[in-house]
Amino acid sequence: MTSESTALRVLVAKVGLDGHDRGVKVVARILRDAGMEVIYTGLRQTPEMVCATAIDEDVDVIGLSMLSGGHMALAPRVVKLLADNNVGIPVVVGGIIPEQDVPKLLAAGVASVLHPGASAEEVAATVAKAAAGVG
Repeated sequence: MTSESTALRVLVAKVGLDGHDRGVKVVARILRDAGMEVIYTGLRQTPEMVCATAIDEDVDVIGLSMLSGGHMALAPRVVKLLADNNVGIPVVVGGIIPEQDVPKLLAAGVASVLHPGASAEEVAATVAKAAAGVG
C-alpha cells in the first residue's frame, strides 16, 4: 500500500467481452488529474488477468468498467481471486449497473459502485475512500 506521500496506484480494466472503452479512458484521465497513478489494462481482460496484473503492479485499488451486463459474474470473480491470493485490494465497479444489483455486488465484496453521470469529484473520492478502507 502507498504512504500518504505517494500517489495511489489504481488499475482500471475492462473485464469480459465489452468493447466500449471511451468511458474507462475518461475515468483514467479523471484519476490521473486527481494525482493518482493509473494502469489501464485495455479491453477484454479476464478476471484472472486483472488479478495477476493488480498483484504484479502492487496497486491500491482496482476499478472495473462494466457495460456489458456481466457484472454479477465477473466482478465477484475478481474479488474472489484476490481473496484466494490473500490480497486485500478493494474493487470499485463503474458502469451500467442496475440498482437491484448494487447490494448484491457489495455483499460479494465490491467496495463501491459508480453509475453513469458520476462527477469527476465523486469518481476520485470514491476511489480514494476505497483505498482508505472507507465504505
